[in-house]
Amino acid sequence: MVESNRSLTQTIVQDLGLAIVCGTYSAGNPFPIEAELCKHYQVSRSILREAVKMLTSKGLLNARPRQGTWVEPEQSWNLLDPDVLRWLLERKFSLNLLAEFTEVRLAIEPQAAALAAERGSEAQVAQIQRAIERMEAAEVGDDDPLLADIAFHVAVLEASGNRFYARLQDLIDTALRISIRLTNQFKGVAVASVADHRKVLDGILARDPERARAASCALISEAMELIQKVQSESGKTGKGESEKTGP
Repeated sequence: MVESNRSLTQTIVQDLGLAIVCGTYSAGNPFPIEAELCKHYQVSRSILREAVKMLTSKGLLNARPRQGTWVEPEQSWNLLDPDVLRWLLERKFSLNLLAEFTEVRLAIEPQAAALAAERGSEAQVAQIQRAIERMEAAEVGDDDPLLADIAFHVAVLEASGNRFYARLQDLIDTALRISIRLTNQFKGVAVASVADHRKVLDGILARDPERARAASCALISEAMELIQKVQSESGKTGKGESEKTGP
């Protein structure tokens, strides 16, 4: 029963969260009353309240004494929450959002690679090597190229030995599912360059922080250049931001 309730709560969170981000419930307006939502989802008040509590923790809702629950403006949303980021990407495929996320990656991943070279354990470095092997297998159709690529970037974060970086793995996973498909599409390839990723691994294996940092920076900078190129071309054609939910 507990597991069933948890599943129901998550379903409601996903449904209402996406609805808020997509504008079904507008910022600055009152959220539907509890009784109305309970009737709609056919759930108890306790399950609905837990879902609202979770959405409040993500910055989407705000419970006001004697005023009910209100929808918060976008600037209050927690963009570091994987669910919020995914809802934003599903709402509107945004090159600007991807560019901002890639800027965050440029600030974090090269340093994580340098730290991995400096203090990554043998087991952690082996995990990065396995991710490279998965990427090689994906080139011949023996693994999922997207999941293999994500596994590489997550393994580098974990090998950094920095607990804050490691906690970003869910966020990185969420956004990379869109970003990697996009950049590969721009390059006209189905899988990422294993050689470019291997340069990061080589720096880590050599225990050379600056080499690993430079290779990681070059890898992500290429993605940024592709995004900026498409942004420029979109501006010239007047297309602007695409309304697609993904590439």
